[in-house]
Amino acid sequence: MSNEQIPKVQLAAVSDDASGFTIKEIPVVQPDQLEPGRALVKILYSGVCHTDLHVIKEDWPAKPERPCIAGHEGSGIIVAINDPTSKLKIGDRVGVKWIAHSCNQCDYCLAGNEPLCAEAKCSGINAQGSFQQYCPAYTSQLTIIPDNLDMAEAAPILCAGVTVYKALKRSGARAGQWVAIPGAGGGLGSVAIQYAKYMGLSSIAIDSGAEKKALTAKLGASAWVDFKEHPGDAIIAAVKAATPDGLGPHAAVIASPKPEAYLTAMEYIRPFGTVVAVGLPPAGAYVKADVFFTVLHNKTLTSSYVGNRLDCNEALAIAAAGHVKTPIKVVPFKALDSVYEEMAKGTIIGRAVLDLFA
Repeated sequence: MSNEQIPKVQLAAVSDDASGFTIKEIPVVQPDQLEPGRALVKILYSGVCHTDLHVIKEDWPAKPERPCIAGHEGSGIIVAINDPTSKLKIGDRVGVKWIAHSCNQCDYCLAGNEPLCAEAKCSGINAQGSFQQYCPAYTSQLTIIPDNLDMAEAAPILCAGVTVYKALKRSGARAGQWVAIPGAGGGLGSVAIQYAKYMGLSSIAIDSGAEKKALTAKLGASAWVDFKEHPGDAIIAAVKAATPDGLGPHAAVIASPKPEAYLTAMEYIRPFGTVVAVGLPPAGAYVKADVFFTVLHNKTLTSSYVGNRLDCNEALAIAAAGHVKTPIKVVPFKALDSVYEEMAKGTIIGRAVLDLFA
């Protein structure tokens, strides 16, 4: 079942309660202990998503099983497998995602909506995630990583990349049109700009600070709006003015987890435009829209919840072809706490990626 020596213990970020997590030694599931339908993945890198902190701190209605090991942007290598029906094999480069398992047989799964599967398991909620060196992952949702894609750069594509790629498809925006991306300088937004460019869309990067402005311009954003320079409703006029005809973008993909990003999006998109809810604030955040003008201008508010297996394959293939390059900062596993501190301050540029063995 395995062609490498599997250690008995490993480092993992374990959370016993909502106060946080501790990086400590825990046992490694051995090859002969793997449940059917599982593979043991040696996690080389794991992207750090804000979602993981929400899960650990129980900010959302879905509460994690404890002890909780979060992390859902894990890229690694299969070192053992217990699934004779799977085409996966030892040595394959694979990704551990937010959706850790789905039945792949129900109506939702058959329609390509695996995240809605009643049997779906999510990394950090009811499945152990990628903040550990050896993850006993379900084979049902493991994704092959192309050979020519760097493993550290692949990690954020497994969540941030596939999420915004699917959201852009959900927006219905067509080549030649405009899309606003609040949170453009963060982990989601920085790849959303690139997928938008690949799809022929012009993007309005909405964020704050000189570093993020420079990054979004480098990644291909067509316009920049600093939300701190346009507080409150002033951002509506600023975003509309960023489009050539002044009518506003055809769509907005909300890549920010801040509730404020949702409050004006339905107002600055043009008639017949679409706002796609993606970034998840803590529980209790709401979207408000004027019903009269929403109907009169035929605007749409929709949502996009990660993506399916095909979406992930496509998102990875686009990155492997050189059209998307995740702006990452690789840090040692033990720096996870400091990454979250920076994230809380809003100073993270792009995506922090953990080196699990550094």
